[in-house]
Amino acid sequence: MKSACSVATSALTTSILTGLIAGMTITGCHEDLKIMDAVDRRKQMVAVQLKGRDISSERVLEAMEAVPRHEFVPIDLQDMAYDDRPLPIGYGQTISQPYIVAFMTQALEPDPDDVVLEIGTGSGYQAAVLSKLVREVYSIEIVRPLGERAGEDLKRLSMENVHVRIGDGYLGWPEAAPFDAVIVTCAPDHIPRPLVDQLREGGRMIIPVGESTDQELYLLEKQGGEVVTRSVLAVRFVPMSGKAMDAAQ
Repeated sequence: MKSACSVATSALTTSILTGLIAGMTITGCHEDLKIMDAVDRRKQMVAVQLKGRDISSERVLEAMEAVPRHEFVPIDLQDMAYDDRPLPIGYGQTISQPYIVAFMTQALEPDPDDVVLEIGTGSGYQAAVLSKLVREVYSIEIVRPLGERAGEDLKRLSMENVHVRIGDGYLGWPEAAPFDAVIVTCAPDHIPRPLVDQLREGGRMIIPVGESTDQELYLLEKQGGEVVTRSVLAVRFVPMSGKAMDAAQ
C-alpha cells in the first residue's frame, strides 16, 4: 500500500509535469500562430495589393509570397510589414511598399540565369525577392550600417546568392559586369552612365529619376548599343547620394 505522502508526491509531480507540458504546448502554439499569421498576411498582400492591381507574373507573385517582409523592418514596425505603404528603416531611408517592389521586379522580366545589379540595398528586401528569381544579385549600399545589417539579415535567411557591398552605387560594380538587369532604388536627377555601360546588350534597367517632388520611374533597354527609355510610373524615392549629388551640382 502506498503511503499518503507518496500519493501526494506522485500527484504533485504529475501536476507539475502537466503544467510544464501545457506551458510548452502553449508556447509552441503561440510561435506557430505568429508564423501562420505572417504567412496569411503575405497571401493577403499578394492577392489584394499585387494580383488586385497589375502584377501578373507568377514567378514574381510566388517570390513576393515567399519572402518574409517582416524580417526586413524594425521590430516595432513589424505589425505593419504587410501594409500597402513604405516604412522607415533608419538613416533617412525606407523600405518600399510591396507593390513598388513587385512592379519594379516584374518590369525587369527576370530569368533564373540572370545576374542582377541592385543600387540601394536598404533593408535588403528587394534583394531578397530577386534572390528567389535570378542566379546572382550584386547589391550596393552607401549607408554602411544599413548595408551591414541587410547583409547579416540576408545571410541569416540563407539567401546565399546575394552579395552586398558598401560603396557608391553611382559607379556600379564593374568587376561583376556585365549585368542582365539593373534595379535602382534611389533617385538620381539623371541616369548614371556607369550603370548603362555595365548593362549587357539586351539587358534592362529600372530606375527612378528626378527631384524629390517630381520623379518618374524609367525602364531602359539596351538594343544595338543604343538605350531605349520609357517612363512607366510616377514615383517618389529617396535621392541617390554620393557622386550622383556631386554630378548634379
